[in-house]
Amino acid sequence: MHLLIPAAGSGKRMGSGQNKLLLNVLGQPLLSWTMKAALASQSIEWIGILGQPYDFPAFEALLAPLHSPKPVQLITGGETRQQSVFNGMQALPQQAKFVLIHDGARCLATPDLFDRCAEALHHSQGLIAAVPVKDTIKIVDSEGWITDTPDRQGLWGAQTPQGFDVTLLKACHEKGKQEGWEVTDDAALLEKCGQPVKIVPGEDTNLKITTPVDLAIAEFILGQRLAKSA
Repeated sequence: MHLLIPAAGSGKRMGSGQNKLLLNVLGQPLLSWTMKAALASQSIEWIGILGQPYDFPAFEALLAPLHSPKPVQLITGGETRQQSVFNGMQALPQQAKFVLIHDGARCLATPDLFDRCAEALHHSQGLIAAVPVKDTIKIVDSEGWITDTPDRQGLWGAQTPQGFDVTLLKACHEKGKQEGWEVTDDAALLEKCGQPVKIVPGEDTNLKITTPVDLAIAEFILGQRLAKSA
């Protein structure tokens, strides 16, 4: 299994003025925790990190103490997540048949989640980790008025990893580029191409670190895990 990690975010909502994946969580960069989970996965054999070249020296510095037994390649990303993943797909080793894509900002994903997604990918061409929505969702118009309340029972919150057949995802990315589609995750490209995407049960703790509150939650959860493993 090959893994691509989008890690080119600017961290605007974090208010950090730098790539949020370089912010420290319990004394280590956020991306280090994401990498540790990926390296502990039994199924992943190659990792590509998608970022901006100016962050590469910092990425190399955080990778050094991890002593990765798996090949790790730094790949220049694009201006959007979609463009970054497109670049990553072109950089995959020629023999890659399946790929997992996992947001670098989801530093709480466990090795087990990576392995479950990798296993499920042998039975489908596209999948995403997701969890049932707990809140009641409101659809709101541009003026702030509620227009609809969809049935919560059929709603799931998308997470990563998301997994795909490499040939199929490349074709959907090419189609998206030709049609000018702008999507926030790769599963949406398959959906637009009429391809089925399967749900794999995710993890409630698999948060995407976006704001300072998320960072505090991540520190608490990782601290709890470290205490249990001590």
